[in-house]
Amino acid sequence: MFSKILVANRGEIAVRIMRTAREMGIGTVAVYSEVDRCALHTLTADEAFLLGDSDPSSSYLNMDKIIDVAKRSGAQAIHPGYGFLAENAAFARRVTAEGLVFIGPPAAVMANLGNKTVARTIMAQSNVPIIPGMTVSDTDPARLLQAAEEMGFPVLIKAAAGGGGKGMRIVHDRAAFAEAAELAKSESMSAFGDSSIYVEKCLDRPRHVEFQILADEHGNVVHLFERECSIQRRHQKIIEETPCPALDEELRGRMGAAAVAAARAAGYVNAGTVEFLVDGAGRFYFLEVNTRLQVEHPITEMVTGLDLVRHQIEIAAGKPLPFDQDRLTRRGHAIECRIYAEDPEADFMPSPGPILFVKSPEGPGVRFDHALYTGAQVPMQYDPILGKLVVWAEDRHAAIERMVRALKECVILGVKTPIELMIDVLRSEPFRTGDVHTRLIDDHFSSWQPDRALDHLAAMAFVANEILGPVPGTVSTRDSIGRGMRSPWQTLGAWDMTR
Repeated sequence: MFSKILVANRGEIAVRIMRTAREMGIGTVAVYSEVDRCALHTLTADEAFLLGDSDPSSSYLNMDKIIDVAKRSGAQAIHPGYGFLAENAAFARRVTAEGLVFIGPPAAVMANLGNKTVARTIMAQSNVPIIPGMTVSDTDPARLLQAAEEMGFPVLIKAAAGGGGKGMRIVHDRAAFAEAAELAKSESMSAFGDSSIYVEKCLDRPRHVEFQILADEHGNVVHLFERECSIQRRHQKIIEETPCPALDEELRGRMGAAAVAAARAAGYVNAGTVEFLVDGAGRFYFLEVNTRLQVEHPITEMVTGLDLVRHQIEIAAGKPLPFDQDRLTRRGHAIECRIYAEDPEADFMPSPGPILFVKSPEGPGVRFDHALYTGAQVPMQYDPILGKLVVWAEDRHAAIERMVRALKECVILGVKTPIELMIDVLRSEPFRTGDVHTRLIDDHFSSWQPDRALDHLAAMAFVANEILGPVPGTVSTRDSIGRGMRSPWQTLGAWDMTR
C-alpha cells in the first residue's frame, strides 16, 4: 500500500479524498494555486505545495509542476479527483512514465473512452445499444451539418474529448446549426484543449441514468447499481438519487449487465461510470463512460456502505476486489444536491466572492462534503461547486423530506446558491412522483424566482437583532459574521501551557 499520495485537485473533492487517505494511514500532499493559498484542501493535507498563479494552466492543469511536486514530496501515487486532469490520458501516461501510480484507469483506456466517438464504436461492437449519431468526430461545419440533416433535427452537438456539459449544444433547425457548432468547438477547446465535436440524435426528454462500476487488475468487474441524474441545468447534473424510481428489477438487471459489458469491452480498471439515456418506452442507450470518480458518488456510498475512494486506492495498489456481484446489496434511498456558488435567477451564472458565514446541516442520515469555512473565498477562476449535500433514509419519500429539511438548515452567506430552487424542485409534483427527465428544469423552472417574503423576514430579524441585541447566551450577527465566531481561547478564560 502507498505511504503517501498527491491529490491533484482542489476544493471539496480534494478534502474528501484526503479524509479517506488519512483513515487508511496514508500521508497526503496538496497542490494549490495562489488564490487557494488559504483554501481548506490546502490546510487539510499533511503537506502543501504552491503551483503558480490562479490561471489553471499555471497550476491545476500544469502536468510538469504536479509531477515535480509528487517526486519532491515522495508521493508514490496521484489521485486526480474529478475535473482538471482527471480524464486527461496524456497526464495518466506521464504519471506512469515517471514511475508513479495513477489512481484511475490505464491511459490507453482513458484515451479510447475519453474520445466519445471511439467509445461509441467500442460499445456498438460489444452490442451495447448506442444513440444514433456520428462515430467519427470532425471540425468541418459542412460535414457536421450534413450528418445532422441525415439524422434529422433536433440534434445534439457534443465535444468529442470531454463531458460535464462542456461543448454541448442542442440544435433544433438548420439555421441555428453553424453558430452552435462554432460555440461548441470554442468551448471544447477551452475546456479540453481539443475542438473536435460530433453530432448525435437528440432524444425527447429522456432520463439520464448511470451505473457505477469498479474493476480491478485481476479481471473482476462489478456494478454498484444505478443513479438517477436527470435533474440538470445547462446539461450538468444538480440533483441525483438512487435507486432510480423508473427502473424495475428486470430493466435494472439488463442495464447493469450492459454497464459491466461496456467496462470489459474497454479493458477498464478502477472506478468509473457508464452513463445511459432511457426513453419513455424503457429503451436505454449508451451515452458515455466517465473515467473518473463522479461528483455524485456519495449516494452510492450511502446505500451500499462502501467507500469508493478507498477501493480506488486499493485497486491502484494492485489489490483484488473483496466482493463479487452477488455479494453486493443496497439499502434505503439516497439523494444528493450539488451546492454551487451560482445565481439561478441569472441563468445559473457563477457567483464568486467571500463566504461571510456558513452553517452545515446536521442530523441522522445527513452528509455534507464541502470545503467551506467562514471567511473562505470562492474564486472566479474555477468550477463554482461549493459542496455536495447528501441524505439517506429508509425510503424515497423519507429521503425527500430529509433533504428538504437539510437544505433549509444549510446556511451559506456571501454568495448566491440554488438552495431555494432545489427545495422547490424537490417539492414539485414531477419530482415527488418520479416523473423526471433531463429538461425538467427548463420546462418547469425556467422563470423561477425565490420567495421574496423570506427576504423581508430576514431583514426584519436583522434589524430587530441590531436594535434589541442578541438573546442572552447567543452570538450576535456582528460577532459571527463581521469578526468571525469567537474561539475557545476567547471564551475559556485564562490558560497556562506549562501545566
